[in-house]
Amino acid sequence: MKMITFRILLAVFMLISADSFSQNKRVRDYGIEIGVLKTGENNSITDVDGVKVGHTTLIIGDSIRTGVTAILPHSGNIFQLKVPAAIYIGNGFGKLAGYSQVKELGNIETPIILTNTLSVPVASDALITYTLALPDNEHVYSVNSIVGETNDGWLNDIRGRHIKQEHVLSAIQNAKGGVVEEGNVGAGTGTICFQYKGGIGTSSRVIPKSYGRYTVGVLVQTNFGGVFEMNGVPIAKELNNYPSQFKYDVDGSCMIVVITDAPLDSRNLERVAKRAIMGLAKTGGIASNGSGDYVIAVSTAKDNLIHYSSASLFNETRILRNEAITPLFLATIEATEEAILNSLFAAETMTGRDGHQLLSIPLEEVLEIMKKYNKINKVFE
Repeated sequence: MKMITFRILLAVFMLISADSFSQNKRVRDYGIEIGVLKTGENNSITDVDGVKVGHTTLIIGDSIRTGVTAILPHSGNIFQLKVPAAIYIGNGFGKLAGYSQVKELGNIETPIILTNTLSVPVASDALITYTLALPDNEHVYSVNSIVGETNDGWLNDIRGRHIKQEHVLSAIQNAKGGVVEEGNVGAGTGTICFQYKGGIGTSSRVIPKSYGRYTVGVLVQTNFGGVFEMNGVPIAKELNNYPSQFKYDVDGSCMIVVITDAPLDSRNLERVAKRAIMGLAKTGGIASNGSGDYVIAVSTAKDNLIHYSSASLFNETRILRNEAITPLFLATIEATEEAILNSLFAAETMTGRDGHQLLSIPLEEVLEIMKKYNKINKVFE
């Protein structure tokens, strides 16, 4: 009876934990406007039609601070209707699973999973389980699962490998559109960014009608360092918060997922992915030796989905010309920069393994600095 009661309490704690450890306000709520392009309705990766995001958050006891984030490009059977994709490696100190087949074939056939470093194998296994169980996949004998990671070992008992298959499957099953939870949730539960508490962040941009009115959405898992800047303002310099070791205080990794409804092939998706690293750089990230900085870029344009089997020898697609891509580059840079900042604004102070504590960004001080540089919209003051 005691064991049943404990499990019930634990389940309740895990369900409420995501809300308990995330803030409501984002960068724009304070009058800080990044870039020049308009955002989508939710300023989120889910502004791209059909995209869904789900989290499983594990905050248990005093040492488990980890989780899973699932990104679904569309709601159908992704194996049967693959999406054009590319992966760009900004710095390869990481364990992203599935890279070589995406590089070779230019598509993705599973949901995208983000988690911690030592949980990549179990997440990959869960994606195989998920894919094989889908209707119409009874004769599937190969699955290229896509799993990205960052190392949350400062706050989390990462060696305990607490992520299980059911946590990954739960994140996929509870994925939804609309507003995306940010901060200390899912794969961002135990992460660090610029020596502050990092986490999950997201943002979107819609390019003007004359250039196609396409949407670009970005989701990040921030766990990296450098010399923090915000909208061009030298926050680290003002706060005297520089890297002191150039190892643990700058290492860690950043996973960036870019999804657009623009009709792009894998070649131009890789070009888009490269621009996400520019967004990371605009926040002061330096892609240190020990940082795994990866960008996964996907197009969900419905006419370009790739059927697993077809009677035709040809894929009939309609893709944007090279000279039409530039607005998407700008959209990607802006959305990546803002997604990273949103991850910091949403995250809250957290204590974890061995009593380690990560403080959230000093919001009041940061806002005063932004005012000093005239970077806050007067309407919001």
